[in-house]
Amino acid sequence: MGKIHELSAVLADQIAAGEVIENPAAVVKELVENSLDAGSHRIDIILEESGLATIQVIDDGSGIAVDDLALAFKRHATSKITGKKDLFRVQTLGFRGEALPSIASVADVIVESKTTAASAGAMIHLRGGEILAQEAAASRQGTQITVRDLFFNTPVRLKYLKSPNTELANITDIVNRLALGHPEVAFSLTHNGRSLLQTVGNGKLQQVLSAIYGVTTARQMIPVGRQDQDFQISGFVSLPKLTRASRNYISLLINGRYVKSHTLLRAVAAGYGSKLMVGRYPLAVLNIELDFQLVDVNVHPTKQEVRISKEEQLAQLIKVAIQASLASENLIPKALDNLPAKKAKVSAEKVGEGNRVYQTSSPSLPSRQQVNQLLTGQAVGPQAPKAKSTPVSVKLNQLEIKDQKQLTLPAIQAWDQRFGLQTVSQNNPISSPVVSTQPAKTEEISLELDNDVSNSAEPRFPELRYIGQLHGTYLLAESEAGLYLVDQHAAQERVNYEFYRQEITKVGLAQQKLLLPIVLTYPTSDCLKIEQHKEDLLALGVQLEDFGPNTYIIHQHPAWFKAGQEEDTIREMIDYLLENQHLTLAQFREKTAIMMSCKRAIKANFHLNDQQARALLAQLPDCENPFNCPHGRPVVVSFSNQDLEKMFKRIQDSHESINKRG
Repeated sequence: MGKIHELSAVLADQIAAGEVIENPAAVVKELVENSLDAGSHRIDIILEESGLATIQVIDDGSGIAVDDLALAFKRHATSKITGKKDLFRVQTLGFRGEALPSIASVADVIVESKTTAASAGAMIHLRGGEILAQEAAASRQGTQITVRDLFFNTPVRLKYLKSPNTELANITDIVNRLALGHPEVAFSLTHNGRSLLQTVGNGKLQQVLSAIYGVTTARQMIPVGRQDQDFQISGFVSLPKLTRASRNYISLLINGRYVKSHTLLRAVAAGYGSKLMVGRYPLAVLNIELDFQLVDVNVHPTKQEVRISKEEQLAQLIKVAIQASLASENLIPKALDNLPAKKAKVSAEKVGEGNRVYQTSSPSLPSRQQVNQLLTGQAVGPQAPKAKSTPVSVKLNQLEIKDQKQLTLPAIQAWDQRFGLQTVSQNNPISSPVVSTQPAKTEEISLELDNDVSNSAEPRFPELRYIGQLHGTYLLAESEAGLYLVDQHAAQERVNYEFYRQEITKVGLAQQKLLLPIVLTYPTSDCLKIEQHKEDLLALGVQLEDFGPNTYIIHQHPAWFKAGQEEDTIREMIDYLLENQHLTLAQFREKTAIMMSCKRAIKANFHLNDQQARALLAQLPDCENPFNCPHGRPVVVSFSNQDLEKMFKRIQDSHESINKRG
């Protein structure tokens, strides 16, 4: 008898589940994507014990017909594609027909669903891939899927799961990305009765950013928009002062699908140029719309890795879009913002990087939502929260609130500043959430950029008047707005960089002959690589001539090389090519300009006379980017007039306001 035999359907589904269903987050992703494909306007995700005990997804989509309910749990059964042509024009998030049977093979699953046309709904119950019950049910419009006892029959899979907090953070991250890709859908995420995310579903992406990252962060993000014949880009990116230590805060969405692409991630960073510090990355949400024929999502079961036609063209479009959005912004940071501050203690369980509740050291102070309710007489949750401390006296006769948007008036913001209110983001309401089939009624918050970040009435870079020099390192200057400190090395680095970036494109026009030629020797392995890049070096004005085995000789160099540093400069240029052989000519010129600008800049502890200092300050406004050196460090920081007045106690609270606070 032969040894080859066909695996059972249940065992085959469990094997397939190993690729599709790796953890609870994968279950949530597949179920929510199905809800989105069904045209849902509201999706509620309810979790218990980080999804290992229960995952419930409730939507108001088109539902599943009674005749299709059992068929939906067959492998490769789908309503989203029918033939080979559809595979290369996938217009839905799911299409493989693997998710539901994979989930059912390793969990206990109950599905209740009803279509618009049906008079009644239906229910099906599966456990370990086996159908236990199927009957009619009094279901509402849409689908409700409950997944319990995940991996109950594959316990070895449980050993490879992370801690409950980590698994919950992964789920939160998945739901955040889906919410960012679909701001027109109202999402709610609840874990053990605690709300982790609540979005409005009004189609405004910045409101979703506020719900995920908080209002303060959302206000420091600017819109991005660009399109060409093949691609249309929209979204938001953070100002350069708002960065993170990893790329995980960059969300790339292709036709609403979150994808991973190293090429596009590099394009986002390239759009900032030298405005970012080394090792820091921005927050960004970019939705890329393109013809479905230009992207192949049939690469990996998770569908996060895709192949994009004309990817380099798209990367260049992203880079240009971000550059254009940042070009008109005043990017001078406040000096006090760059100082390390004491962080508030986190009173809630850490769930995800963007979903936290921060509690100040004064729990008796009212929250922003409580203040809103006192001013408007409206409750945010099912019941108006009760103050836990001494009531705050509010003179309503001084303010007449007719619209929710009036809560952003200066008088209300002054309340926040005076009483040091705690910040509570939308995704963490005061009262416990109640899952409802009605459209979400979440407060919309004004998310205009901070006044000190962007003001069209003020020039992009101030006119600085020189005052003096500090420790031979910093220049002190003033303008009508306040006091400025300029790092003289960073400032001249920026001026030099923009000069060399232009000069490098003019190579060949001016060459300097060497009295004593430069002779360079490299090992054979390096020489083989150098031979491939001789033309790149020649394009920058450096001609290498063979001078024996593994040796080159240089008789002349570009005139803009710093005297006495010719050999070091050429060696560094060659080192760039040896380290990264895939550098384009434009990237090579960029790195060379950065290197030259640093070598020829003023160093610290070098005293300038008044004429030299004023000349340097006069050159800064002419730079394309006067805010950062080529390595991303700030060139100038500011103390506003209000900052100075606070430091010298010229602005103080009155005794009356202090007594009220106590």
